[in-house]
Amino acid sequence: MLFGKKTTYVSEITQFIDELKTKNPKLEESQRAGRALLWDKEPLDLDKTARDKASRVAQQPYVYQSH
Repeated sequence: MLFGKKTTYVSEITQFIDELKTKNPKLEESQRAGRALLWDKEPLDLDKTARDKASRVAQQPYVYQSH
């Protein structure tokens, strides 16, 4: 009976991710550790950033043009 059952659709991708998480329970923890390693850095030093920006030499519009 189609109308009697209430089923929810779960995509293949969601099923795959759920299965992956059950096989490796520490997956999310290792993902967070990887993110912290690459992305979560200390706050920017605004004075250093301003000094770096001010000390840059402007590039010519056409790099290979001689003076």
